[in-house]
Amino acid sequence: MRHGETMRYIANTAAQRTEMLRTIGASDVEALLERIPSKARLGRELGIPAALAEGDLVAHVRALAGQNADGGGYVSFLGGGAYDHYVPSMINHMLLRSEFFTAYTPYQPEASQGTLRSIYEYQTMICELTGMDVTNASVYDGGSALAEAALMAHGVTEREQVVVSGAVSPLARRVVATYCAGPRLPLKTVPWAEGVTDLDALRKAVTGKTAAVMVQYPNFFGCLEDLDAAARIAHDRGALFVVSVDPIALGVLRPPGEAGADIVVGEGQGLGNPVTGGGPYLGLFACRAALVRRMPGRLVGQTVDRQGRRGFVLTLQTREQHIRREKATSNICTNVALVALGATIYLALMGKEGLRKVASLSTAKAHYAADALGRVPAVSRRFGAPFFKEFALRLPKAPDRVLRALRKRKILGGVALGHFDRTLRDCLLVAVTENRTRAEIDAYVEALGAALA
Repeated sequence: MRHGETMRYIANTAAQRTEMLRTIGASDVEALLERIPSKARLGRELGIPAALAEGDLVAHVRALAGQNADGGGYVSFLGGGAYDHYVPSMINHMLLRSEFFTAYTPYQPEASQGTLRSIYEYQTMICELTGMDVTNASVYDGGSALAEAALMAHGVTEREQVVVSGAVSPLARRVVATYCAGPRLPLKTVPWAEGVTDLDALRKAVTGKTAAVMVQYPNFFGCLEDLDAAARIAHDRGALFVVSVDPIALGVLRPPGEAGADIVVGEGQGLGNPVTGGGPYLGLFACRAALVRRMPGRLVGQTVDRQGRRGFVLTLQTREQHIRREKATSNICTNVALVALGATIYLALMGKEGLRKVASLSTAKAHYAADALGRVPAVSRRFGAPFFKEFALRLPKAPDRVLRALRKRKILGGVALGHFDRTLRDCLLVAVTENRTRAEIDAYVEALGAALA
């Protein structure tokens, strides 16, 4: 903007800018920049077009936005941690109510009973879903939840090693490695075999120094792990057993709490939160009651006042804001309250039977898609293990080339696994949710055949 111009998006008037320059002793804006070497400066006016009227500006921005691809214009079979599940319209209408959308941290319980109660309801639902005793108010996302579980296990057991399955999301494992670098906590990765954790390798990796054994259920490839066997291996050596879950899968699968999990974490994006551009997402974090004092994050509890009326408060606040830093259980000092509220509304709307139907439909449609895609010439399932809503395909052509061809037909065909594991460079990870129709799946089969022809 040139000196002397006025613009509706800049609050300072030309007179105010002149006064500021006079106060600091500069003749004009150019005088503020004279100490910057000329070779480091552009030396010409910026190529900014003239100002537009509001209607013209809206049309211009809309045209620019139209050059971007968005999920609404494509049929999505993407997965790997973020899924196109149905989001009831009521969720957004509820979240945008001012009492929820503008609510601040509930440090004053007498003024925050609505927020505290919604968090308490969220905690209750996640406990029921995971089969655990206690849940915190949420953390940032699934990756940070898994990483916090590693640090919590280290604090509980005072052991110096974490063992993680190679079938856990590679993106989550990178977050865990970053968190563990600070306390110099070694991270040992156990290989997978035929799409699931190699239990023999796991048995050899877990020692008396292991703080936690971490698996994913369903795992990154969509396959179902043997939680009971992994739990026995962990507990036989005194380690904690950590399970990262897809909460939608728990609509039909046995909760990990019944399989001996000590800590259950997960990515809650599928619970009524759209894929968006990578966030904000929802980190689930639950544990056994005996471990609650080592649990990171915020926890809402129920109490009564002097008149015996039920109320809600933040409790067991073992964060650095409230106690001596050296005794803090984590640097997690907040929660994604609005996204957690969305999950609470989703679970309340769906209910037990609704969630079971979402999971059942996703399972049935994924198996239909796997069978149909597997009949495309030269295409086959990479793993034979039971799976939930996601599966890996082996292709005769480079997956990236195939995905580009599918995108031209408005199909997001999946995730090329070679970007995470070079041994899977000929494989494609495909996710199918309840949102996909039979016609869309059949169109994908036809398009894949054409792309490989």
